[in-house]
Parts: sequence; C-alpha cells; structure tokens
Amino acid sequence: MKIALDAMGGDRAPDVTIGGARDALDLYPAIERLFLVGDEGTLQQGCREQNLIDPRLEIVHAPEVVEMSESAVDAVRRKKQSSIAVATELVKEGQADAVVSAGNTGAAVAACTLKLRHLEGVERAGIASPLPNEFGQCNLLDAGANPDAKPSHLLGYAIMGSAYAQHVLQIETPVVGIMSNGAEEEKGNEFTKETSALIRKYVESGKAPFSWSGNVEGYDLFMTKLDVCLCDGFVGNVLLKTCGATGKAMSKWLREGLNSNPIRQAGALLAKGAFRDIKDRFNYESYGGSPLLGVNGVCIIAHGSSSALAIQNAIRVATEAIKQDLNPHIVEAMKAVG
Repeated sequence: MKIALDAMGGDRAPDVTIGGARDALDLYPAIERLFLVGDEGTLQQGCREQNLIDPRLEIVHAPEVVEMSESAVDAVRRKKQSSIAVATELVKEGQADAVVSAGNTGAAVAACTLKLRHLEGVERAGIASPLPNEFGQCNLLDAGANPDAKPSHLLGYAIMGSAYAQHVLQIETPVVGIMSNGAEEEKGNEFTKETSALIRKYVESGKAPFSWSGNVEGYDLFMTKLDVCLCDGFVGNVLLKTCGATGKAMSKWLREGLNSNPIRQAGALLAKGAFRDIKDRFNYESYGGSPLLGVNGVCIIAHGSSSALAIQNAIRVATEAIKQDLNPHIVEAMKAVG
C-alpha cells in the first residue's frame, strides 16, 4: 500500500509529520511507499535532522501551503501546488492509495471532493470522528464536512459509517443513532424527524447493515452502546470542539485542585495510574485521524495540533482502511438504497 502524507499540514509541521512518517515506516511493514509531500528542501533537511532514511520514502515537491486561516475551496483552486493538493493528486493518479493530512480540514475536504469525486451512490462525503465510549468508540458523522446536510445525506452517512465500523473496526452489527435534544421519538426538529423517518423506512426494508437506535442525546455518546452518531456537519463540528474544550478544562481544574495542598498531592500520587488510564482513553493521539467517508480514495484527516504519535496513528488508520477494502464495501452497501 502507498500513502501520501501532507507533510506541511498541521500546527507543528513538518517536524511532527516527519517524525510520524519515520515511526510509521518502522511499525507498518505493509507500507510499500510513503510519499512525503511538501517543500523539498525543508523536508530533506528535516529528514536528515531526524535520521529518516528509508528506501520506501519518497519526497514529492510542493512549494505552496494552505494555511489554517485560508478559505478552503478558494485556496485549493488557487494554490494548485499546495502540499494537500499535490498529495491528493497522487491518489487521483493512482500513485497512492490514501492521503493523510493534519492541515486545514476544509482544504482536505475540498481537495478530495474536487479531485477524487464521490463514490458511486454517495451524495455527500462526511468526516467520521471517533469519541471514546464506555463500550469502545463512537464515531460522530458528520464532524464538519457538510454543514448544510439533507436527510438523504444522513442516510448515506449511516450506511458509510456502519460500513466503516463493520469492516475496519470489526463490529459485526453497528448501532447507529441520530443526535437530538432527547431520546423520545417525538423530540427533535423537522430535520432530525424527517431523517429518522427516512432511515426507519430503510431499516424496515431489511437492507440496513446496522441496528437503528433512533434519537440519542449527549449522554449516549459516552455511556451507551453506540457506534455511529449521525448529525449535520455544523452540529457535529460544534459538538466535537465542545467535547475537546470540556476535556481540557476538566484536566486543568483537576490539576489545580490536586495541587492545592500536600494531602491532595499525596492522594494524586496514589491515583496516578488511574489518571493515566483516563488520559489514555481521551487521548486523540491514539485514535490518529478521522476518515473522510464517501470520496473515491482514502482520506484521513488528523487533528491540527497532531504530535508525531498522532500522525503515525493517522497513517495506521489509512492502512487499515486500504487493507479492508473500505470503499468497495461502501459502494456495495449504497446500492441497496436505490
């Protein structure tokens, strides 16, 4: 398998992308070729500094970078030699099987949508972002690719998300629900009600590859057996960022409370292992990245502040999607809708 890594994407690129690439090449022998895409001189120097020497590595020159603050679609169209555009082009040309980027999320979505197009039967692509759950992980879909979604788009997300859960995460019968303001069937707005009715009809046809949970609320994301939580990209992105901010705030408040006096500090030392376990469960670095489901190629979007470990794991997620032939499974599942 061949991976194109947007080496200039992310808050700490290219240091962490080079480090992540080095570790991925060490850990994943199935990688036949890893394209490091970005400014050639900068990447060559970075590889020397981090002692990255591997015959499977190839630097592909891309002199431009899409900054985090730029308008995504305009930047992709204007900066045709940006690292995300060139990396995606490698997938389009068949030289790479997947593109991985921790850069501007909108640019990654735009580049993949414009260059790779949608899979057969898919109306809109969606980002599946993992959240730690009492039973494993819940994938929030969509987490920001499509803020103005239609009910038919969410039906597609249910099918694509369940295909990802089945074939990549190895969940036999994924549980899918839709984010609402209450679990009761009468709760929700017109959008969620129309979407629920559409999905229930599909489930009643006997073609659904998932178990439908109906309305779910915030509590269910973490404490209920739920593999895919549906929402439009606006709600999903707000929810994802709120969860991240809440985790950071709670961590800060906990540290302040535990350091307030010697007795609490001693108690914290005794509970150090438990705190480490909680941190590991919520650590986005171990999840790596979020797949952009629905495009004709594998695209993994990593967090903008990704570390080398997060980049390494984002590459791992890409290899798993390739290995399990995720896109052919999505195409086959989408045929049942028509």
